Amino acid sequence: MLETRDLTIRFGGHVAVNAVSCAFAPGTLTAIVGPNGAGKTTYFNLISGQLRASAGTVALGGRDLTGQSPSARTRAGLGRAFQLTNLFAGLTVLENVRLAVQATRAGAHRRGLNLWSIWGDHRALTERAQAILRTVSMLERSDTPVASLPHGDQRKLEVALLMALEPQVYMFDEPTAGMDHDEAPVILNLIRELKKDKTKIILLVEHKMDVVRELADRIIVLTNGTLVADGAPAEVIASPVVQEAYLGLTPQDASGGTYALPHPDLPPSGGRGEQP
Repeated sequence: MLETRDLTIRFGGHVAVNAVSCAFAPGTLTAIVGPNGAGKTTYFNLISGQLRASAGTVALGGRDLTGQSPSARTRAGLGRAFQLTNLFAGLTVLENVRLAVQATRAGAHRRGLNLWSIWGDHRALTERAQAILRTVSMLERSDTPVASLPHGDQRKLEVALLMALEPQVYMFDEPTAGMDHDEAPVILNLIRELKKDKTKIILLVEHKMDVVRELADRIIVLTNGTLVADGAPAEVIASPVVQEAYLGLTPQDASGGTYALPHPDLPPSGGRGEQP
């Protein structure tokens, strides 16, 4: 179980995330939605440790992570994919994934044992990395320098790195951002595969509401850093506060069709920021 209690951050007099309390259970994909400036990515940053909370706590499996660094939280089981790719551009695809596998494994590569032991350990790491690349349909790209990959393949590689870390929690911040119509389904299919493992927690920040409706088991809505809605997708989407203030829809609009939350680069539709 991942849990935040009264999680808050202030920048001077501005409260960017305001006392957000949520619990996230294994086997559930939770979508975090809201208009531009709602605090979605800031909330992610507080959970993963990129930002230090002004108040409140973050805990995973009953273990308090609030004072820990991002790397310590990663070792504890939090896996974060960013809106911008975060890869080693000068290394190959295989080398990137092997490094991520190596970071989670004890072995001769850490203990400085004899060359035969180190070679055997290196082979095991490589085989695990290749298995992950096969899962994300990138094995044929193993020897390709990351710098030469198209954007869509870089996002796929980012998912592979997360898988290599074997986290308890997968955190995706707009995983299809910047991808074209043909590339996006590949990432979404990978997330669908991850959902099959009911021991994992998945958090998804996404503004494309058709994606949210398909993938999410639960939706929470933030506005002005405050949690204003939490529940099953149909229930949250049907909520008047979500339809009017955050989606700019009437109940008739929300009953069918494909639509999107306000894009992060645009102001929220409806022009309202009141809390219910």
